[in-house]
Amino acid sequence: MTTSFTRAEVTIDLDAIRHNLALLAAQAASTGAATMAILKADAYGHGALPVARAAVEAGATWLGTCSAGEALALRRAGITVPLFSWLDTADADFESAVAEGIDLGVSSIAELERVAPLGARVHLKIDTGLSRNGCAPAEWPDLVRAAAASKAEVVAIWSHFACADDPGHPSIEAQAKRFQAAYDIACEAGLNPLRHIANSAATLTRPDLHFDIVRPGIAMYGLNPVAQQEDLRPAMTFRSSVVSLKRIAAGESVSYGHTWTASRDTNIALVPVGYADGVPRLLSGRMDVLLDGKRRSVVGRVCMDQLVVDCGDDEPPVGSEVILFGTGENGEPTAREWADTLGTIDYEIVTSMYRPRVTRRYLGVR
Repeated sequence: MTTSFTRAEVTIDLDAIRHNLALLAAQAASTGAATMAILKADAYGHGALPVARAAVEAGATWLGTCSAGEALALRRAGITVPLFSWLDTADADFESAVAEGIDLGVSSIAELERVAPLGARVHLKIDTGLSRNGCAPAEWPDLVRAAAASKAEVVAIWSHFACADDPGHPSIEAQAKRFQAAYDIACEAGLNPLRHIANSAATLTRPDLHFDIVRPGIAMYGLNPVAQQEDLRPAMTFRSSVVSLKRIAAGESVSYGHTWTASRDTNIALVPVGYADGVPRLLSGRMDVLLDGKRRSVVGRVCMDQLVVDCGDDEPPVGSEVILFGTGENGEPTAREWADTLGTIDYEIVTSMYRPRVTRRYLGVR
């Protein structure tokens, strides 16, 4: 297959995202919970606004972002469902966020004092054991009493699991108990908050911990954080194309450092993507691509702007499609395969595809 791509392209299948979100929302609805689709980091590299629209179409009734700025961009683009953001510096534009109806995460009295005079809708975060942001349990009673007496509207309390992707890990039960204790203290202070703690993994494996809202992130993009089988469909495919083909003799070496030497006469294809485009240099000599319908090895070091593929005696024409990762349905590598090879997680792979030279194209636009 030949292509008309520029240098590199990711295609985002919005129908896959709709399918995944509908599956997750159905699981939430079975326990009476609403669904908040998480769109932080530009929707995990998939594009926040198109994904937001698809998620709402598929049943999300809340959307979550990391920063107030991310939420404001969605609101100003016409997204009307409730928006929640939870991690900002002290100089963030909280006034605009409150004016635009964006709920804010609050983890301390200092944070409460920044937004309560604005009449903000807040979600109070209790640290149940992840030890990132979130109010320490010893300080929680003071925070909920201060919130109850403030001008803020306390919408919810929330927290985040450390090990929900490892079902059966003892920390899950410990965090659930701490969350229940924090809820009881909030109610004793006169609050009547919603509760949310379930991420993708807990949405899939712990219906008893769905509470009022679940917050699926990575699973919405078709990447499963737990070992159990689910009908999740990867939404992102990373493509490029062949820009040149040459034959080299046995004994010739390829790319920086001459880390690979041809053992036979062979054809090598040049592909114009590299670590500046999201292909980790650590995959040098450790990755395949699907080129002209066949899975083939990348040889030599991945460079800033290019990589080289061993084609043997095949002669794929210039313009031939190169799939670096995708759904895996046609034998191509997947984001999970890259992650496993690197000893990381597929979240990092897809999120890193937000690059200036990588063009996005959307399928399933409505």
